[in-house]
Amino acid sequence: MTSIKRDIESHVGEKVTLKANGGRRKIIVNDGVLEKTYDSIFVIRLENATQRTVTYSYSDVLTKTVQLVFAV
Repeated sequence: MTSIKRDIESHVGEKVTLKANGGRRKIIVNDGVLEKTYDSIFVIRLENATQRTVTYSYSDVLTKTVQLVFAV
C-alpha cells in the first residue's frame, strides 16, 4: 500500500486518465489532474463540463476498483 501511495504522490499535478468501476458492469472513464494526496486518499479534478473533484483511497487502486493511467 505504501508503494502505491509513493507512486501516486510522485505524479501530483500531472494529467491522468481515470477508469473507475461504476457498478453493474459499468466502467467510468474520465480525464483529469491529480491535485493532492493525503494519508489515506487522493484527489482528482475532472476535466469535463462540471469541473468537479473526486476522491479515492489507495485501497481502491490496490483492489483495482480504480485504475490510473498517467500521461507521458
